[in-house]
Amino acid sequence: MTSPSATLTVWASSWLAGNSAPDDVIDALHAWAPMHLACAEDPVTAGRTGLPWPDPQDAGVTALLQTMRRAVSQPETEIRLVLPGPGDVRGLPAGTEFASAAISAGEGVLVGPPGRSGTGLVPHVEGPDVLRWTVSTIERLPLDAHHTGLGEAEFTMRQAVRDAAAALEALHMLDSGFGADPRALIADALAQSARHRYPTTIAPRALRILDSADQVAAILTVAEQMAPARTVSASGAATLEDLLRPLRSAVRSARTAAVNACARDGLTA
Repeated sequence: MTSPSATLTVWASSWLAGNSAPDDVIDALHAWAPMHLACAEDPVTAGRTGLPWPDPQDAGVTALLQTMRRAVSQPETEIRLVLPGPGDVRGLPAGTEFASAAISAGEGVLVGPPGRSGTGLVPHVEGPDVLRWTVSTIERLPLDAHHTGLGEAEFTMRQAVRDAAAALEALHMLDSGFGADPRALIADALAQSARHRYPTTIAPRALRILDSADQVAAILTVAEQMAPARTVSASGAATLEDLLRPLRSAVRSARTAAVNACARDGLTA
């Protein structure tokens, strides 16, 4: 698990389907920060959800779970992860404060029936041990027009693993004189992802996709860290970005596909 929003999406859907206990969700969230705060984005959302505004006051992780439970009360509700990136705003409700916050954070969660009103949640790091969730009212949740199937996501990730390794080799990372073993750095990055566990009911195919996405993301992180000094030039930086941009996009697509498939399976079980 590589983001608090992914953790909330997977574990909240498992809990709301009766496959996990509330304490399981809380434990999973606490792996990101020992303290979680929840507040409304505006007075309207505060009145609808009962969350405090503008400061979180004493509303913590329990208030966050209560908000999730209320948000799934409508028929045909989905819990959907969004992972926007530079130039990639797929799945976001255009022109909303939620969209701006999710782009800034690189993540967010949408809850409700597509095409109707719903709820948005975005985490922000408030301090070294505090994660603050801002809850928004969304007038019309977007339809999932960019849905990627698990078959397509798994095929894309198999190719992305090969492409990421080729990009690392093309940049001469193994001889860059960085002073560290890139394989050890990749293993460390993967170990950080492994700290965040998944529900035992997660589909094996989705888990394979998420594991592959973590592997590609770890390679990309190390590639950026270990880029040779010569790539700092404008042309070198452009070459590096051209190599890595499509792989980052593939990772985001695969993660959203796998996590959202798990959420859909949980809520419809």
